[in-house]
Amino acid sequence: MLYHETHDILYVKEFLRHRNIENTMIYISLEKQVFQIGDSRGFHVKVAKTIEEACELAKAGFEKFDEFSEGKIYRKRQ
Repeated sequence: MLYHETHDILYVKEFLRHRNIENTMIYISLEKQVFQIGDSRGFHVKVAKTIEEACELAKAGFEKFDEFSEGKIYRKRQ
């Protein structure tokens, strides 16, 4: 869960007090399976092209997933 929130593998390694990053990678692979990274199934997906749209999506519980030149992609679990 900590990696899902921070996306900082070194922080997670230190938090779990692992000596070897390979041990931390076990948890990272679990996180990817649980949250289906790169897979939009199980999510509502919306695009915000303005700050106002982004604010409304954030208020509705969406999280920023990715961005591109024309806007930002938000998702929320179904």
